[in-house]
Amino acid sequence: MWFKPATSVVVASAVPNLLLFALDRLDLVMYTMAGSLCALYGHDLPYARRARAVAGVVLSMVVGMAISLVAASLTGSAAVLIAVGALLAAAQKLLCDASRIGPPGPVIFTFVTSAALFGPQRLGQVPGHLALVLAAGALSWLVTLTPALIRREGPERRATARALDAAAAYADHPGHRTRHTAVAAVHAAWRALLASGRPTPVRRALERLVVHAEAALAGGFPGGDPATPAAPGPDRLRDWARRTRGRGPVPVPPPAPGTSEELFGIDAERAARLAGGRREARRALLRGLAPGSPLLPVAARALVGCALAGYVSQAAGVGRPYWAIVTAASLYQANVSLSWNRALQRTLGNLLGVLVFAAVLPLSRVSPLALIGCCLFFGFAAEALITRNYWLGSVAVTPMALLVMEFGGTYPAGELIGDRVLDTVIGAATGLLGAMVVTNRRATGRLEKALADVHRARAHAVHALAAPQPAPTALDAARRRLTGSLVELREADDAAAGEWWQRALPREQVLAAEQAGHRTLAATATRQGLFAPAQENGAV
Repeated sequence: MWFKPATSVVVASAVPNLLLFALDRLDLVMYTMAGSLCALYGHDLPYARRARAVAGVVLSMVVGMAISLVAASLTGSAAVLIAVGALLAAAQKLLCDASRIGPPGPVIFTFVTSAALFGPQRLGQVPGHLALVLAAGALSWLVTLTPALIRREGPERRATARALDAAAAYADHPGHRTRHTAVAAVHAAWRALLASGRPTPVRRALERLVVHAEAALAGGFPGGDPATPAAPGPDRLRDWARRTRGRGPVPVPPPAPGTSEELFGIDAERAARLAGGRREARRALLRGLAPGSPLLPVAARALVGCALAGYVSQAAGVGRPYWAIVTAASLYQANVSLSWNRALQRTLGNLLGVLVFAAVLPLSRVSPLALIGCCLFFGFAAEALITRNYWLGSVAVTPMALLVMEFGGTYPAGELIGDRVLDTVIGAATGLLGAMVVTNRRATGRLEKALADVHRARAHAVHALAAPQPAPTALDAARRRLTGSLVELREADDAAAGEWWQRALPREQVLAAEQAGHRTLAATATRQGLFAPAQENGAV
């Protein structure tokens, strides 16, 4: 789905850029670009949830820009502005992780707000500039929701297709990694379907397909029956995934023997989530921001690393050290190991991107339209590449980010390129130093909590299984709860394993809990009769 955010950001940027060109006010592009970049978010979410998520992104962008613009108008002290930029970067990292907004995460916020800190600004201009951010953000909101007019179940279809493909991959090559990938994909598909709004015939068909993906997982895991001829095979799963992902009708496999059209109480669960979804989202956000949250050490790394990057860059003679702050902020992943890997990719991509910028700079200065065209091209290329290969995507991100600054005025090419190279090296080095200095021993606590959640969810599922005639609704709810807890356990274990200094990890307990949890999942699927004849009775 790389083309969706790539196309959305091009449309959301082209409209205000061309309008400002017609008004001969391209110096304001930085403010409209802040709102246009909001079109990058929410593309993996159902449209009902996407509307709220992107609106929150736009509001957060306006608030961040307001802080930056007011700070820039009140002081010219680089030391103060660097401190504000580091605080903003840490807050943006914490909020994005707590809300789980997903790619591209906090980097876009940090890039825009840090650049605004070091631009010329007067206090009286701030309301007008914020109005431009809000107007462009409103356009981004419309752009991200427009596909709903064509195919309103598009995100749910893609999530279901990914679950079917992952289940097929596990059926072909059973193993720990493929099993976790398939369980996570099934969990994501259920989340998308439960958050999608009112049921439609297409969503009913998608729910049945996810159930069959679960059946394939149960049949291939110890505790299921691999010889069950009714379990859908990998070829059938891939065929369903291909047709589900496409624009044609969704295949409709028949319901499993002994099940109802209600699909085990999913309507009741959807209604409960629609009634309490916003409240639960607020609770999840507050848990991420709570004093004991495991997200706080990662945000503290962003604060320390970005501040170090800014001050070292300033000491090195860079006049506007925002790029060092952005480089440092972009490194921080779930743990030190992932941050180290990101630092290598980011440094390589940025240095190559600076060379690309040097090559296209003469072309971009031919005319304002040429500059607009170059920015749109690299914006599209960045989103097209970054999901496939981060360092290659950074090669396109770097010239796009530097060309945006050209709208505010031209700078000597040699000085601009030299500063960006220096900032990249400083930002990567100090960012990694911050990750090493600020340890995250809370990662072990998160793992222990996730382990306890798996034990509780499994006990709940076992209790439902123990009934002489277990209710399909209870089994289905227990299975989804256990699936979610297993996904969280694997994420917590992966994050904790990548930290360089912490308490001993309960690895044997984690492995035993995962094995027992997956066996229980298989037992609930088999007891509930999820296996259905591998044939179809229609399409929607």
